[in-house]
Amino acid sequence: MRLQVGRGNGNAEFSAYKFAKGAKSAGNRATVIAGDADKGEIMKIGCKYMNDIIKMISGVILAVFTALFGFAACNGGANTGGTGGGGSNGVIDAPVAAAGNVLIAYFSCTDTTEAIAYHIQAETKGTLYEIVPEIPYSEDDLKYYTNGRADREQADPTARPAISGRVEIMEKYETVFLGYPIWHGQAPRIISTFLESYDFTGKTVVPFCTSHSSGIGSSDTNLHSLAPDAEWISGRRFPSGTSRQTVADWIESLDIKLTSDVSNFDLTSGENGRAPVVSLNSGYEMPILGLGTYSLTGDTCKKAVMSALSQGYRLIDTAHMYGNEREIGEAIRESGVPREDIFVITKIYPGTQYANPEQAIQESLDKLDIGYIDMMLLHHPGANDVKAYKAMEKFVEQGKIRSVGLSNWYIEEIDDFIARVNIMPALVQNEIHPYYQERSVVPHMHKLGIVMQAWYPFGGRGHTGAIFENETISGIARAHGVTSAQAVLRWHLQRGVVAIPGSSNPDHIRENISVFHFSLSDDEMSAIAALDRNEKHDWY
Repeated sequence: MRLQVGRGNGNAEFSAYKFAKGAKSAGNRATVIAGDADKGEIMKIGCKYMNDIIKMISGVILAVFTALFGFAACNGGANTGGTGGGGSNGVIDAPVAAAGNVLIAYFSCTDTTEAIAYHIQAETKGTLYEIVPEIPYSEDDLKYYTNGRADREQADPTARPAISGRVEIMEKYETVFLGYPIWHGQAPRIISTFLESYDFTGKTVVPFCTSHSSGIGSSDTNLHSLAPDAEWISGRRFPSGTSRQTVADWIESLDIKLTSDVSNFDLTSGENGRAPVVSLNSGYEMPILGLGTYSLTGDTCKKAVMSALSQGYRLIDTAHMYGNEREIGEAIRESGVPREDIFVITKIYPGTQYANPEQAIQESLDKLDIGYIDMMLLHHPGANDVKAYKAMEKFVEQGKIRSVGLSNWYIEEIDDFIARVNIMPALVQNEIHPYYQERSVVPHMHKLGIVMQAWYPFGGRGHTGAIFENETISGIARAHGVTSAQAVLRWHLQRGVVAIPGSSNPDHIRENISVFHFSLSDDEMSAIAALDRNEKHDWY
């Protein structure tokens, strides 16, 4: 969403955006908020020192009011040192779907620091987390040189104001942008509380601060001792009204990795009968090879899943439309394999299910009866797909679904879709095989931090034989002493695509997970790549 609010300084425009946002969610003060299409995945814990209703009624006035009483660093008023509007030509970008390994954590007693945080989120598609004190700051607390609460805290190096709430799954974030106003030349002590609350070992921390006149000074380097095992990037100070372009240029200059690499699997960590895993942008791990159950029903399906689990499979794919969720749940419960070791994907279907998504999701939960669903997908685009996806997001908040994704989405569809939802899809499952390789779609999804998964990895019924008998593929298979199926699966994995071949034959099931004792050369990978015909075998 882009909100055009005309000319003026960046904070006035941002306050107008906040006003519009507040009108949609007034009263949300102490819980995770993740429901507005124009917000992204924003974890907003606790409450700010000013009443939300006042902010909703008079966002711009609030900034001016606070300027009269608050610290200069927290001032939300006009600043001639600013660089114009929040975005190009005064356009404010609301946060987009959150994903990947980036966290933007910030403390903002007015909207100045928050505005910069929003710009960072728009550029990185990271997760926003507002650091909010358990005991809100009052106006008197924030007055300079009055021996008020903030004065006392800044004078006491041991002060640690309590924070309301916590970051969920901090382990998944590799880069943390850390924002704060300058108070008496330093970061507020609540930033120290935040840094001491988590393990930042191996993480990259990028400080940013807001101030009218003070530079960042030693405020960032003085924080290093609180997270000594992090990699600290030199911080930057931004004045009120800083444009998104200025922030974008700064981020580009940092030369840091903003999304996890989901295009290269560590195949050396796998062995026949045990597939390696890939880290999803949701923070969970998923095996890179699994069992597809399309067309498997009844006792045949149950036996196939039992066979797969007994032979080391830990990824099972199903869908409402396959009509086998109940049998898969039974197989999992009876397998003897711990539930937490198994990753289950299911899907809801357009039509009635998208129109009544909560009911559809609960139906899958009930049929599977395995406690929670590891990954739920929309089966393909259709009417009410955004509505259905947002319902899945709510079940993620409740812990009943862990990750969400899409099936049969392509470049134009994904780019449009992610602008309308809050949680970035963790996975896109499409038809991919040697004759339909999706050479542009796969890297596009990978760039977004989305894992790609192939259904029909062998080309689908009626086409598998032709692919297996292809001279190039069969020749490569013979050279390695493996089957054509194994050669094709190894090709998928080496190009960073998860595969879910289906079979009810125990021998084929075993064969399909035995692809970690050989590898394809660059020439062999190129030879299979040359087979691409852009030949789709299904209508999705």
